[in-house]
Amino acid sequence: MTNPENSPPPSKDEWQGFREVDRAIAENRLTAYSWKKAWADQWSKAGLILFAVLFLAFVIYVVIYDGFL
Repeated sequence: MTNPENSPPPSKDEWQGFREVDRAIAENRLTAYSWKKAWADQWSKAGLILFAVLFLAFVIYVVIYDGFL
């Protein structure tokens, strides 16, 4: 799915993290890169799980309150 011809050539002056982001942008996979980095961080993972639980609780509340069941 990725095309290595689109990625920029490696340079010794660049930092490894920036090179990885540049390659993600060139290969048009920045969103996947961002999600993987967020899931790897413990605080971001906790935030994502908390957001999902609160969103699911809100949806359940709306379904029950409006009588969709």
